[in-house]
Amino acid sequence: MVDFGGWDMPLQYGSQIAEHHAVRRGAGVFDVSHMCVVDLEGARVRPFLQRLLANDVGRLKAPGKALYGCMLDETGGVIDDLIVYFLEDSWFRAVVNAGTREKDLAWIRQHAAGFGVDVAERADLAMLAVQGPEARAKAASLLSPAGAASALALEPFFGREIDGWFVARTGYTGEDGFEIMLPGTEAERVWKALNSAGVTSCGLGARDTLRLEAGMSLYGSDMDEGTHPFESGLGWTVALEPRERAFIGREALEAIRARGPQRKLVGLLLEGRGVLRSHQKVLVPDGGEGEITSGTFSPTLERSIALARVPAAAGSSVQVDIRGKLHEARIVRPPFVRHGKALVS
Repeated sequence: MVDFGGWDMPLQYGSQIAEHHAVRRGAGVFDVSHMCVVDLEGARVRPFLQRLLANDVGRLKAPGKALYGCMLDETGGVIDDLIVYFLEDSWFRAVVNAGTREKDLAWIRQHAAGFGVDVAERADLAMLAVQGPEARAKAASLLSPAGAASALALEPFFGREIDGWFVARTGYTGEDGFEIMLPGTEAERVWKALNSAGVTSCGLGARDTLRLEAGMSLYGSDMDEGTHPFESGLGWTVALEPRERAFIGREALEAIRARGPQRKLVGLLLEGRGVLRSHQKVLVPDGGEGEITSGTFSPTLERSIALARVPAAAGSSVQVDIRGKLHEARIVRPPFVRHGKALVS
């Protein structure tokens, strides 16, 4: 057990490698109840979120549709990354990170006040992520026949209330699956039922190797308030159209885009032996240096991979300082693995 955002969390239940492979090949379940679920309600909740987020909730037309994006400060720094679900015209649900819970809630409430939006933290809910190629079928087996059919019909990045749970086809592993929000009093029973259905219990260790193989960023490692989306691999989450949408941080991002970002986030493949870790120095040919933001040994690829922030002019190869020795690494475009298949070689 380790401290994670103020929560006691399991690093692993048994073999971390076995847990990783269970998700890539079958199904695994993660307790992600540390994530903060926030319900946002009010007649002006949509314009509020259009001001709060760099991505545009105006794109959310169908009930249940989800959007990934960032809350930024006025300088364009990333306060947090989150998922928001459109449930009704006056009701959206957001899921923010555990380690940023207090500052996120303070920031959201500060800006919600001017829109008359009610901000309610749903501390009564637990959250279980069931992930892997067999995950949806195994999780659906715990629902009523009608509920199972409804869950299995969900399209990617959609969620809905089913049999008293909020079931969303989202995840943080690069595999298919569900993230299920349910009453905390039901979590233990459902966890054991998933185990009985052949779903492997998984901890933080496997969650990190899976998300890194999938090229998914971790707040506090790959981005934070000192970095902006364009240098964090998150430019795709910034909606600058329509031009009249005045979201927080827009002016700063427009200035950054006009002059060109000085850094970029890339994927690294280590060419030889060794393990890439956070904060290792990355040396770029012809001068300049960067730093690894997340690194690990990839169980799927059986080699070391990383995300690194490097000068924008960096080419296809770099060197990484591992314990005082320089090792060759190749720049690649994440993800490294998706749906169990290697995307790099």
